[in-house]
Amino acid sequence: MERRERTELSTALVGIDAACHGVLDPLVEAGAVPNIADLLANGASGPLESGIPPWTPSAWPSLYTGTNPGKHGVFDFLSFEGYDWDVVNATDVDERPLWGHLDRHGRSSVVVNVPVTHPPEEFDGALVPGYVAPEDPDCHPAGLLDDLRDALGGYRVYPDDVPGDEAQRREYARVARSRGEAFRYLVDRFDPDFGFVEFQVTDTVFHDRPGDQAAVRAVYEAVDEQIGKIREECDPDTVVLASDHGMGRYRGREFRVNEFLRDSGDVTAVRGGDGMPTWATVRDGQLKQGASEPGDGASGGADADATAGGVAATAMAGLARVGLTSQRIGRALEAVGLADAVAERVPSSVVSAGTAQVDFPASRAYVRSRIECGVRINLQGREPAGVVPPDEYEAVRDDLIERLSAVRTPEGDPVFEDVARREAYFEGPHVDRAVDVVTVPTAFDHFLSARLAGSQFGDPTEPWNHKRDGVVAVAGDGVDEAAALGDAHLYDVAPTVLATMGVPAAERMDGTVLPAVDPVGERRYPDYDRHSAATADGDVEDRLANLGYIE
Repeated sequence: MERRERTELSTALVGIDAACHGVLDPLVEAGAVPNIADLLANGASGPLESGIPPWTPSAWPSLYTGTNPGKHGVFDFLSFEGYDWDVVNATDVDERPLWGHLDRHGRSSVVVNVPVTHPPEEFDGALVPGYVAPEDPDCHPAGLLDDLRDALGGYRVYPDDVPGDEAQRREYARVARSRGEAFRYLVDRFDPDFGFVEFQVTDTVFHDRPGDQAAVRAVYEAVDEQIGKIREECDPDTVVLASDHGMGRYRGREFRVNEFLRDSGDVTAVRGGDGMPTWATVRDGQLKQGASEPGDGASGGADADATAGGVAATAMAGLARVGLTSQRIGRALEAVGLADAVAERVPSSVVSAGTAQVDFPASRAYVRSRIECGVRINLQGREPAGVVPPDEYEAVRDDLIERLSAVRTPEGDPVFEDVARREAYFEGPHVDRAVDVVTVPTAFDHFLSARLAGSQFGDPTEPWNHKRDGVVAVAGDGVDEAAALGDAHLYDVAPTVLATMGVPAAERMDGTVLPAVDPVGERRYPDYDRHSAATADGDVEDRLANLGYIE
């Protein structure tokens, strides 16, 4: 690609989803990530404490706005209106992003693959959305995606599913490389002052291929190669490397909070597919649609399968109403070693129809989504069919906090390191969107599940889990690379990036400039307002289910 003369990129923010010392240190020791190793060793670096909840949809907006979810408004992959839900998008983020602040100061930006940035708003520069965007997202400026695909010979938001271990590893690495290629192409084309590129597949690989260390290494080698090329070709004055959270193995139990609440009479269950949430059944990633293979003697193809699935779903719903739920059938199949074989052929719609589900309107308190890390109270005047009177709200919260704080695993270990009112973690105009009681698992070693499965405890559905500590490194002009960053928090990244460019932080930001960079003060910025829009993309919901984020 022919390059043109351009001005310097002032600051490059490199986001690596789920990066932490537990993941990086073995790769650094093996010599697999020399560019990341250089930033960690020669820049100011340290662990980066994530927020609550430490998951992609709330953590990245916290990073790029410098605010807690109570201010920016995103707590989960899902947004709720009463008992209904939609997948979150950028219009749910109610705080100005980094590139919006820079735009007000006459600085241009290029933003590539950052989660929860679709649909984009107008600003001086370019944006290609990342995670939770559709595969063919709107970009800024309009038509940019076609230009990018023409220039690079293709570009995907999500990796393809490819048969074969080695082929899938190559696909992950290809997607990682494409982020750096897209970023460098756009920096060359738009000549920005600031650049932000995020690598998501570093998280995805742990959910898709748990235990596949060869895939993890392949992904990180590709990411590291791109970081080296960005530093060489874009030549930023300052580089900030940051992750939204860490990653590690579960070492505890799966705790099914709604089963605990059902046993105490707080949750009411309904069978037959009529309850809410309708997605809380069995992960789509564990149930393959039973399409006919050529030559297997079946007739009718996909249409016949769909019809059969509908008939089977109706039958399964009828069985569930008399007590024969999918959970009971699943336990019986597990006992005789047939669960996996049956799951390969049973449509998820059939399983959904036969699954006991939380009846939101009839329950006193419940977990809506495990990603929220907490319990919601069915409060009168707030929820459409609230059953808890407002004058009993605090007493119900106290009761839940006391009982959940006392929960122990069958081995006698505490499930939670903290159970608290939401006000202990969130502050701002959107606190009411948060759970009423925040539940923080001990060291995030226990898997919190919203599903009803007949018992309170089990083995973790996911073998790997997000951890609270990510990583941060700052290197370049004007950086005190000997500064200690032991107390760095996710909210500190945005004000630090602004300070590297001589731009004051917003007064509303919850973070402070990291000690490696000289602060340039704060100022009050005009209110930020975005018009909301629905996501309405079934493929996005399927991806979240396949990764275990939606149960």
